[in-house]
Amino acid sequence: MTTQRSVSAPQTPMSDAQYHALVDAIEDCAIFMLDLNGCVASWNTGARRIKGYEAHEIIGQNFSRFYPAEAVARGWPDYELKQAFATGRFEDEGWRVRRDGSLFWANVVITAARDVNGKIIGYAKCTRDLTAKRAEEEKLRQSEERFRLMVENVSDYAIFMLDPDGNITSWNTGAMRIKGYQPSEVLGKHFSIFYCPEDLAANLPAIELQTAIRAGRIEMEGWRVRRDGSLFWASVVITAVYDEHRVLRGFAKVTRDMSERKRLEQLEASSQRISEFLATLAHELRNPLAPMRNAIGVMQMDHALAPHLTACRDIIDRQTSHLGRLVDDLLDMGRITTGKIELRMARTELSEIVTRSIELVRPMADERAQQIITTLPDEALTLLCDSTRLVQVVQNLLNNASKFSPNGSRITITAVREHNALLLKVSDTGRGISQKGLTSIFDLFVQEDQYLNPGEAGLGIGLTLCRSIVEMHGGSITAASAGAHQGSTFTVRLPYPLADDRSTRRATLNESGAAGVAGTLRVVVIDDNRDSADSLAMLLQLKGHDVRIAYHGKEGVDVVRHFPPDLILLDLALPDMDGYAVLRALRMQRLHGHAFVAAMTGFGQESDKERSAQAGFDAHLVKPVDFDKLDAVIGMAIDRNTPSADHA
Repeated sequence: MTTQRSVSAPQTPMSDAQYHALVDAIEDCAIFMLDLNGCVASWNTGARRIKGYEAHEIIGQNFSRFYPAEAVARGWPDYELKQAFATGRFEDEGWRVRRDGSLFWANVVITAARDVNGKIIGYAKCTRDLTAKRAEEEKLRQSEERFRLMVENVSDYAIFMLDPDGNITSWNTGAMRIKGYQPSEVLGKHFSIFYCPEDLAANLPAIELQTAIRAGRIEMEGWRVRRDGSLFWASVVITAVYDEHRVLRGFAKVTRDMSERKRLEQLEASSQRISEFLATLAHELRNPLAPMRNAIGVMQMDHALAPHLTACRDIIDRQTSHLGRLVDDLLDMGRITTGKIELRMARTELSEIVTRSIELVRPMADERAQQIITTLPDEALTLLCDSTRLVQVVQNLLNNASKFSPNGSRITITAVREHNALLLKVSDTGRGISQKGLTSIFDLFVQEDQYLNPGEAGLGIGLTLCRSIVEMHGGSITAASAGAHQGSTFTVRLPYPLADDRSTRRATLNESGAAGVAGTLRVVVIDDNRDSADSLAMLLQLKGHDVRIAYHGKEGVDVVRHFPPDLILLDLALPDMDGYAVLRALRMQRLHGHAFVAAMTGFGQESDKERSAQAGFDAHLVKPVDFDKLDAVIGMAIDRNTPSADHA
């Protein structure tokens, strides 16, 4: 019995014609043969497409014509063949040349071709056009390079990378500037070197990295340590960085120095506490000022005073007013530092401003045997200004001139009228100011070393305040000096002439009642400061009004019950019940009637005035009470209690 076996058909080898047809059909790769001398022996469709030659144009030609001139000059084509002959294969990438002369980036593989005996008979060359790929890679490389350069050159932020363990792997310019380390000093070290001992004890660096891994990023603020051991307040963002397989590659850390912001926040908080303290201090200072002001008012009612007593009274009056304005400044330091000082505009003679300024600085000048010489125009120069503030400016300049000039020297005040401006100059022969100092002497807290006498330096506020006041008047102030020991001249330029009479009347506070009022009022003064209450009552009585006094809140309610008033002047800070409670009690007991009720207090900020208005007070008088404002309140009380006003 014969067993039949399944026999596979023998594989038929690919014929040369089939092989050449297959190679010739490839379009994405230039495949061609070279003889031993490097001349082209075959040419496929891919070669024709990539290099641009037809077969009849290139067969028989040396393959070196595909290379740039510089590559041919250095013998690179021959080198490739020698390497392929020696090793059997050579691979390279580089620029190649098409038929039209254009370049393309090629990947080249040259393989030695052998006969059946192993003898090399030529070379097979395969070339791929990688120009598009290279362009994308170059674009990505340039983008990464630009990003790297950008990060490295950022100076306001410390931007650096950490490995997964927290060791530093990169370091930019901002990191060098903020933290103080050079790259060689910090690369490879753990980022915990930037943390305070207490943070290290609390294991904060490790906690931050774990939080970044868990949440993706962490943002925080805190104290960090520079290379020199100094601390800075840092805003820190740590972001976990993963690869495409979600494997942790490390962390990106961005740190910003926020020390200045932290300082400003602390300064603001401190300033708030200081403002609250100064508001209380100003209130306490106003209490003794109030009876002084009232006593001056009483003295002004006596026209039989001797001339020397009248002069003394006027000096006390002016100085009390000046002190009162300084107390006003204590309520809001921000008005000084930001230039938000409320001006009280009125028409004032320039000569009066100069005279008052000299009067204030006279004791210092006399002590130093210094002369103050004034040169003013013959014509009367009237300014629309805040006279107290301008006196403050001129006094400050005179004070500086005296302080920084030698004993027995002369200080001059000169006023010059220009077409539309008034120039007031204060000159001395003292220490002078350097050219560097002239550019910054008006800045807050800046002091010119060569300009100051040892032990007499102030806080560097005076000239800044002068500039703010002058600029609020629409003017300017400048300093000039020829140098050390050459003296200095400060020039205040104010606009002139100013607004017309109508705007003057609108700007002047005492227009509303400074001329006095007619009529007699029943007035109740409620104030626990006996000197203040008694002197105010005396002043009101001299004005012709019928006055009753109460030194406590409950006593005031009883006085009003038995003496129905037209005007109540009510202190807000009473020991038993404050002024607000007194006003509520008067209303509940229907004792208020048509009386005009004015709050009296040492607190004069806008918030204080708003509170008293909301409580129902008709006016808010700040101690020491300004006489013009008091007359205005009296006038309003008379208007309210005049029958014709009720039927208007």
